[in-house]
Amino acid sequence: VSNRSLTEGIMLIFYAGNKSQDSGIAEMEELPVPHNIKISNITCDSFKISWDMDSKSKDRITHYFIDLNKKENKNSNKFKHKDVPTKLVAKAVPLPMTVRGHWFLSPRTEYTVAVQTASKQVDGDYVVSEWSEIIEFCTADYSKVHLTQLLEKAEVIAGRMLKLSVFYRNQHKEYFDYIREHHGNAMQPSVKDNSGSHGSPISGKLEGIFFSCNTEFNTGKPPQDSPYGRYRFEIAAEKLFNPNTNLYFGDFYCMYTAYHYVILVIAPVGSPGDEFCKQRLPQLNIKDNKFLTCDEEDGVMVYHHAQDVILEVIYTDPVDLSLGTVAEITGHQLMSLSTANAKKDPSCKTCNISVGR
Repeated sequence: VSNRSLTEGIMLIFYAGNKSQDSGIAEMEELPVPHNIKISNITCDSFKISWDMDSKSKDRITHYFIDLNKKENKNSNKFKHKDVPTKLVAKAVPLPMTVRGHWFLSPRTEYTVAVQTASKQVDGDYVVSEWSEIIEFCTADYSKVHLTQLLEKAEVIAGRMLKLSVFYRNQHKEYFDYIREHHGNAMQPSVKDNSGSHGSPISGKLEGIFFSCNTEFNTGKPPQDSPYGRYRFEIAAEKLFNPNTNLYFGDFYCMYTAYHYVILVIAPVGSPGDEFCKQRLPQLNIKDNKFLTCDEEDGVMVYHHAQDVILEVIYTDPVDLSLGTVAEITGHQLMSLSTANAKKDPSCKTCNISVGR
């Protein structure tokens, strides 16, 4: 690991077995044990850590040992030896100390952390304090900076633009019956699932209604196949996407396949969904972007979508069924294309950025 990518001289090393058997590491009561540990400034791939210490033998401390582990489900990794922690060794710098590094920190992930103080001896061995208490914390979502990196990667493969005229949403007949009976004919926003990038700030938080807008190259119309049900609601594009709405980039991912998905968010200006996105997502120019455009030509609104990615569009307000039509499709229900809670391929070089997965 290059020292240039480390913070405050932190190195990643591994110890196995009980610490009393660790070669060259001895316990020494005089070294102060860290307590009252505080974690702050948490990002998707870094955090700051500080703690309190008794003053005795404080001047002998040369290093800190930080035991950082993912908080696993008890049954998720039962073959891993429980006494094999991952330790960070850092020089004893003033606190708080920044810990960063995408090779061991992932976004939106729960971790446990404990700390020892250590004194390096002339022969290279360490004497160490007892471990501190164990505390837990969770890393943050991708920031706008990280999402902009994903956006730039998506733009590279978006392809040429094709015309579209409608947005559509496929569901089972029972879904539309339920909307009519229990929601006064209006489809309601629901919380987005955990499909896509692990660090996406919209997963599990943004409320919206999923629509598709991709067309078949040869017909210019929506495909007749769908993984989400045999009944389709179609609505004219201008009723959802127009100069009174804002457009945001939400995510870019694949599921171990050759094709890639881009999530876009359409939010009426000033709506709760718009305010949510404004703080978290890169905003796109509705007339000029690589994925979905809305522009006026000869007094008529004209719409285009990217050919080489599959667009998933989230609309953040309720949509009344009377604004469009519901009809049964003639094609197949291709369940293999479903993206519900789909896991992103962490090895794909096309749609990953270097801040964990």
